[in-house]
Amino acid sequence: MIKKIFLLLIAAAAVGLFFHFDLHQLLTLDGLKGSMDQFNQYKEQSPLLVIGGFFLLYVVVTALSLPGAAILTLAAGALFGLVEGLLVASFASTIGATLAFLVSRYLLRDTIKQRFPERLAAIDAGVEKEGGFYLFTLRLVPVFPFFLINLLMGVTSIKSWTYYWVSQAGMLAGTFVFVNAGTQLAQIESLSGILSFNLILSFALLGIFPFIAKGILNVFKERRVYKNYTKPKKFDRNMIVIGAGAGGLVTSYIAAAVKAKVTLIEAGEMGGDCLNYGCVPSKAVIKSAKIAEQIRHGENYGLENATPQFSFKKVMARVHKVIADVAPHDSVERYTDLGVDVVKGYGKLIDPWTVEIKLNDGGTQTLTARTIVIATGARPFVPPLPGIEETGYVTSDTLWNKFAELDEAPKKLVVLGGGPIGSELAQSFARLGSSVTQIEMSERIMIKEDLEVSTFAHEALTESGVNILTSHQALRCETRDGKKYIVVKHDDKEIDIEYDELLCAVGRSARLKGYGLEELGIETNRTVVTNEYLETLYPNIFAAGDIVGPYQFTHVAAHQGWYAAVNGLFGNLKKFKVDYRVIPWTTFIDPEVARVGLNEQDAKDKGIDYEITRFEFEELDRAITDSATKGFIKVITPKGKDKILGVTVVSEHAGDLIAEFVLAMKHGLGLNKILGTIHSYPTWAEGNKYAAGEWKRAHAPEKVLNLLEKYHTWRRG
Repeated sequence: MIKKIFLLLIAAAAVGLFFHFDLHQLLTLDGLKGSMDQFNQYKEQSPLLVIGGFFLLYVVVTALSLPGAAILTLAAGALFGLVEGLLVASFASTIGATLAFLVSRYLLRDTIKQRFPERLAAIDAGVEKEGGFYLFTLRLVPVFPFFLINLLMGVTSIKSWTYYWVSQAGMLAGTFVFVNAGTQLAQIESLSGILSFNLILSFALLGIFPFIAKGILNVFKERRVYKNYTKPKKFDRNMIVIGAGAGGLVTSYIAAAVKAKVTLIEAGEMGGDCLNYGCVPSKAVIKSAKIAEQIRHGENYGLENATPQFSFKKVMARVHKVIADVAPHDSVERYTDLGVDVVKGYGKLIDPWTVEIKLNDGGTQTLTARTIVIATGARPFVPPLPGIEETGYVTSDTLWNKFAELDEAPKKLVVLGGGPIGSELAQSFARLGSSVTQIEMSERIMIKEDLEVSTFAHEALTESGVNILTSHQALRCETRDGKKYIVVKHDDKEIDIEYDELLCAVGRSARLKGYGLEELGIETNRTVVTNEYLETLYPNIFAAGDIVGPYQFTHVAAHQGWYAAVNGLFGNLKKFKVDYRVIPWTTFIDPEVARVGLNEQDAKDKGIDYEITRFEFEELDRAITDSATKGFIKVITPKGKDKILGVTVVSEHAGDLIAEFVLAMKHGLGLNKILGTIHSYPTWAEGNKYAAGEWKRAHAPEKVLNLLEKYHTWRRG
């Protein structure tokens, strides 16, 4: 510890002396120009001493992360010429950078980790994945300032020798550009020299060098990645898309719209999980269940309470009719008319440009494409509980066909999982006549929401007849005397719960197997690993939708589909990073829960100085007319500012109400803008305006209002 303090004091003293004697003034462009004649005189008298002194100064400036390294590089060219200046600057900068690296590793490891956690996390991930090549990339195209790379790399596990030689090689090209520019600075003898071709070229190189370097790196990376493959000279398609869910449909639609030749491969139903097993059928059954509940509580609307009379089989038939009615929007015929070549079969990557298709009719087709997009979606995760396969279960994918065969809702239904899917289906089937038990291992359902939202959801489901068991861990499934049981653990005790049907709704896992990803070495870690452009290991192979994450929503898959299409077709001209800043989502229990951005729980975890604005729907005229006053709008803003950091809406139509806040956040509009927008009366959307009004009322300018009161008093005489 004493050694560290001593070293820190020496470094601090050196930095203090540097600024005390105004040495930083020398390390400016004006300072460099003003000192050229004097330096040249010193150089003529003692060339070795000047070179040694300059070398030492450069090492010290770089090692202490002082400002002026760029000016020193220009000075090296101005003082010593291109060759000699390049040698001096290259070795001095690398030695200095390595010293800063070692000081950071010895002295500042803990401090740097605390000061730059996010930047360090990004660099750590790169070092762990690609080591020296990642450092070389940072040196050649500096994403972070060089001094910050020196300090942050010291906290990583990269070897010192590796750090030195990679830095030497990576900074060489940039150093050459700066030194060359410095040689031209030294040759300016008149105003006309400013416009000399060599000087203009040198500074043009400074501006375009990062783009040149990035291009070189891309070529180098592609050669390394594709070294075991031969790229076709011609391609059958511009793009091949595997998977016709939301991500694949949007990708292929955009490709066809810009007149690219695109093939969409799908073995199952067009529209993917959302249309056939998820969003569409679940919302259809939610609607039927909600009407049944309203009939039971007719007194809320001035009617008589009654027991709803319905056929469960007809309810499920309606679900399938809704799917059939929506299906033409995603059909083979529609996409064919749009210009997409739709092929029914299983696609598998053979090499980075070739897809082999096992056609549903038994044949095989092979196609090549310049760009390939994997959009194979996800499937429900089934926990490996002992006995679950023997006793049987349904998932959110399989229940629609299984339940369509039933004359009535399952008498005893166990829903395993307390997330959005489990909560939606538990409430719906309870309203349709099932005795539903919902099992959740965490201490509350909908764990990603605020505590009060989870509590609200818990009460809503309980009122609908759901028996919710939180902090219960599923252990196994058993059959005894012809009856099915799931055994759960709670407070160190085992509890048997009988059921007729078990619905597994504990999450979804990406479909990764069978598409050739493993054979090509494309990295998967629960999902396909991509960069910010949705590129996989191979820059021409993209992924979109649930197979990528981080949000398994249909609208996010469609959002990613746009980026996959545009980056895949036009990435050689311009690439776009996927924007995840404003992602809304809705849980369609009754009342609905919708959210965008941060909730209070997130704000606390991030240490944000925030405030909350609330509006209760019991104060909204339209909610009163609809006898649906339960719920609220909760807005998170920075202290004293109307900038929207996040919104949670709990109410009827919450999924629709959230859209205005999504638009506001996307385009940087604050609560004042929402307050100043006319909303129709009487509508649910007025709740958004009133929430903004609550914020305005809490931030009223009291001093100005006091002055206005005095003014109006004076006006009355």
